[in-house]
Amino acid sequence: MTNKALKTGGMREWLLADTPESAFQAWTGRACLGLLAFMKNRLAVLGLLIIVALIGIAVFAPVIAPYDPVETQISNRLAPLSSTHYLGTDEMGRDIFSRIIWGSRLTLYVIGLVAIIAAPVGLLVGTVAGYFGGIVDTVLMRITDILLAFPKLILALAFVSALGPGIENAIIAISITSWPPYARISRAETLTIRHSDFIKAIRLQGAGGLRIITGHIMPLCLSSLIVRVSLDMAGIILTAAGLGFLGLGAQPPCPEWGAMTAGGRAYIVDYWWLITMPGTAIFIVSLAFNLLGDGLREVLDPRSDN
Repeated sequence: MTNKALKTGGMREWLLADTPESAFQAWTGRACLGLLAFMKNRLAVLGLLIIVALIGIAVFAPVIAPYDPVETQISNRLAPLSSTHYLGTDEMGRDIFSRIIWGSRLTLYVIGLVAIIAAPVGLLVGTVAGYFGGIVDTVLMRITDILLAFPKLILALAFVSALGPGIENAIIAISITSWPPYARISRAETLTIRHSDFIKAIRLQGAGGLRIITGHIMPLCLSSLIVRVSLDMAGIILTAAGLGFLGLGAQPPCPEWGAMTAGGRAYIVDYWWLITMPGTAIFIVSLAFNLLGDGLREVLDPRSDN
């Protein structure tokens, strides 16, 4: 049936069929419609291209970077922009362009680990609280409210101060402060579907609470969670840069963008490129994730007109 449909109606008709013949055809059709809607948002496409470029730069950093990012050359310190050093050198004579290139790896490392840690925790807490309700909901949501009551950066500062400076401890601190919004979103989604007819039917078939949560409720919460995570990437980058700027994140001579801006603040008047270049990198990547998040929200939000 599928091959015949492809031969007579073409690929487009197969993808956009009103009555798909299989789950794979239905999923592929939805993905195609989502991709077409996403491509209409030029700013979202621009954000995606910037992020893809960032990933490519991080992967090929040893090839792209012309110098060692941590090698000091005091004789060449504070050199301006030139054909030898595209973005100048810092107070230790290290090539800023090479340090920004290698710093992209740290940026992806931070946001990737935070997303892997915080998103599943928030999803689990929110779905469990929303499904079981009662005392379970009250306890979990009060813990969530306590964490949400503090500004994220201030709370991350408190945790990383207790754990000690370092990029790993900064990731743990940012993850602890990042999961509560995901829990709130997951709980709200769960509350809207836990009394649905299909959930009642699954429960009547003998499925337990854990199976219903993991197999049926969590997948329905993923679209909203993906949108929120993509929008939060910019905040994660800024929080990590803020911790690095304050000396609580990545430690010198690690080429982390926040730490680079901290090192250049004493020379900002006469040697503007020390703080401008890593600051521009933070701005561009943060903007790219915001643009991508807006595009994903238009595609994945069930309340969207698209």
